[in-house]
Amino acid sequence: MMDAQTWRAGCCCLLLLALAGATRSEGVQSCEEVRKLFQWRLVGAVKGLPDSPRAGPDLQVCISKKPTCCTRKMEERYQIAARHDMQQVLQTSSSTLKFLISRNAAAFQEALETLIRQAENYTSILFCNTYRNMALEAAASVQELFTHVGLYLFGADINPEEFINRFFDSLFPLVYNHLINPGMTDSSLEYSECIRTARRDVSPFGNIPKRVMGQMGRSLLPSRTFLQALNLGIEVINTTDHLHVSKECSRALLRMQYCPLCQGLTLSKPCMGYCLNVVRGCLAHTVELNPHWHAYIRSLEELSDAMHGTYDIEHVLLNFHVLVNDAVMQAHLNGQKLSEQVNKICGRLIRTPTQSPRCSFDGSKEKHGMKISPRNDEETLANRRKEFINSLRLYRTFYGGLADELCVNELAAADGLPCWNGEDIVKSYTQRVVGNGIKAQSGNPEVKVRGTDPVINQIIDKLKHVIQLLQGRSPKPDKWELQMGSGGGMVEQVSGDCDDEDGCGGSGSGEVKRTLKITDWMPEEMNLSDVKQIHQTGQGSTLDTTGAGCSAATESTTFMLMGVVMLLRWLW
Repeated sequence: MMDAQTWRAGCCCLLLLALAGATRSEGVQSCEEVRKLFQWRLVGAVKGLPDSPRAGPDLQVCISKKPTCCTRKMEERYQIAARHDMQQVLQTSSSTLKFLISRNAAAFQEALETLIRQAENYTSILFCNTYRNMALEAAASVQELFTHVGLYLFGADINPEEFINRFFDSLFPLVYNHLINPGMTDSSLEYSECIRTARRDVSPFGNIPKRVMGQMGRSLLPSRTFLQALNLGIEVINTTDHLHVSKECSRALLRMQYCPLCQGLTLSKPCMGYCLNVVRGCLAHTVELNPHWHAYIRSLEELSDAMHGTYDIEHVLLNFHVLVNDAVMQAHLNGQKLSEQVNKICGRLIRTPTQSPRCSFDGSKEKHGMKISPRNDEETLANRRKEFINSLRLYRTFYGGLADELCVNELAAADGLPCWNGEDIVKSYTQRVVGNGIKAQSGNPEVKVRGTDPVINQIIDKLKHVIQLLQGRSPKPDKWELQMGSGGGMVEQVSGDCDDEDGCGGSGSGEVKRTLKITDWMPEEMNLSDVKQIHQTGQGSTLDTTGAGCSAATESTTFMLMGVVMLLRWLW
């Protein structure tokens, strides 16, 4: 006879076997779990779902010799779900890359907007501190110039040569009225327009306008192209995230993901090789993007590395006011000759002395950035670009390995586990596994890949175009020049090495000079010899605190500069 303990153990074993048998029997005889999963996955109840497995002669994809829990209507709904799932996993896999590019595109645009405002403030401070009598009249021209700089950077179809010329055209009448012939009433509109038109004939500012155009061309165009390229990168990802799924791919995805449910295999996953064949077939056209995507990132990197010195927009814009100051001083020094030339072109105008309006700092502007703030070296655009490119470089082969990533991380069963091979649960997938790309799909046993994808071809063409732009805007170390053409376009031209006149000297490291050179207001009674003496020092003059005269100096810190500003305001 068995003791009580042995009897209880035997009863437990029999009970477990009975429960196990009942579970297997229910899996074969009932479609309850399949019904629940179908309703949950497709949101809401659907009429006509079978209660128990039955033959499925009307099925087109999930065909099986065994009884099935699926109907034709369920199969159609599952096919829609399979396409949606594919888009979801694509979006998930690209989300980090898309966020990286879109976040940096927004950050670069914001940084450029801030830089433009700061450069405009530098130029406004130059006029308010140094050429105070013409500051109010110059304000509109300064604002217009930097507005057009922003419009051009962010894609407007305008010609930088035109708005730079307009700035210097409008500057000449002011210099003529306030420095060459100071203390007189404003001339008539006709006479001022004549002076404005005469600027290009008499060249009061020497080669400085040409230097500005050269520096702006070298820096604005690469930055504009860089931003356009980032926006195209976002477009590429958005396109591949919402690819049109072919009929062959849709059927293959249905068979891989949802046909096992029809047999009650609710927890099964596809075999790795099977998954690779299906997804590589579905993404065969997308993989063709890979070499172009790789070249796109490499071209972005080359352009970013080349944007330093006078090719660095930060360097150029933050030092623009220095060239403006040099231009005004050069016109002032040649005032007598310019006056004679203007008299010949526009005639001599009899005018009476008057008091010109002077610039005054607006407290509200000062609160909103009408001041010079020190910038951290880590905050430069060059450093931001470098950090971005270092992160983006990790995604150079993104499209080449996309199918593998989806199967490994999202879709397929782990190696060594029982898996779905498209017909049944097996220990391993025995069919041949094809490679990536269209050419490798000829022997794909799961998906037939036909023709080309016009959407992918269009994206490839766009990538090729932007790669050409990026490579064309990458300054070569020794020979590269831009000339501005009509309609805002630029034409590359081989030229000599960048010289000191372009502001290249000492800037090869890519560092941006942030010292604001301010030549303080010059009293109208100062004679020409005094002006020449100051100009020959190559520096701006700072008003002596004793009022005895001027001494040459350049302030290099915000504290000292703002001290000068406050002192000048108090003196005036």
